[in-house]
Amino acid sequence: MNRFLELLRRPLPHLSTRDAVLLRLLMVPNLFLAEVEGAEELRKIGSSPCIYAFNHNNAFESLFVPVLLIWLLGGQRVSFVIDWMFGQLPVVGWLMKQINPIYVWHKRSTVPFLERRRVKAASSSSRDECVRRLDGGASIGIFPEGTRNGDPFRLLKAKPGIGYIALESGAPVIPVGIEFLASRRRGRVPFIGKIVLRFGAPMQFGRHGASVDAPDAGAGRTFKRRLAGEIADEVMLAISPLCGKSYPYFDCEPEAVPTLKPSMEALCPS
Repeated sequence: MNRFLELLRRPLPHLSTRDAVLLRLLMVPNLFLAEVEGAEELRKIGSSPCIYAFNHNNAFESLFVPVLLIWLLGGQRVSFVIDWMFGQLPVVGWLMKQINPIYVWHKRSTVPFLERRRVKAASSSSRDECVRRLDGGASIGIFPEGTRNGDPFRLLKAKPGIGYIALESGAPVIPVGIEFLASRRRGRVPFIGKIVLRFGAPMQFGRHGASVDAPDAGAGRTFKRRLAGEIADEVMLAISPLCGKSYPYFDCEPEAVPTLKPSMEALCPS
């Protein structure tokens, strides 16, 4: 009963009445399926724009994890970087548009009229759009693995996109781990099940930006690409202990963080 009272009473100052009602409805599955650890890390950022970086397990979390994050932020919208085809799905596409997503256009469609739409829109860079929104004061959510990863034990190699975005925007990165609790026992990631969302400490990469700007740093595309890849690896190493998966693409990995006992109070911090 307390969960539903919290669902009805929690202030959502960043949303209109209509959007607040929609968010409360979408939060209902999370009341039963999601727990949160480390939500206090969100208060270190406040309302400043930042990059939320998640591991990516399956399609289920593509909708319900953004809902949970926006709920924890009191209704403050976060634009997630998602596959453009999600925006074409009935109902799901409409729901995704409520968070003003940033679409990635590189995947082709076998449906001719959809493919024509993709080609027309693909001239815009999703990376540039991420930087533009961060510079404008908005936050973004991104999955550095670049695709769904059903392996319950290992993360995929990070794409360098998040590194470029962090370099060009100067925004801090908050690593977030998504762990399906039944994954290790079953040996696979379930389509739906209980998850724990764990937030890590904000990561700053200002020192990297300074080295790019330095005249003697060998600045150029190759140097910047390598630096972006290193940042992406650092972020994934931070996500690794938060989601319970290893990241075997780096010389060393951080010591695992012990799992705390999940609690509903963590889901709805005061």
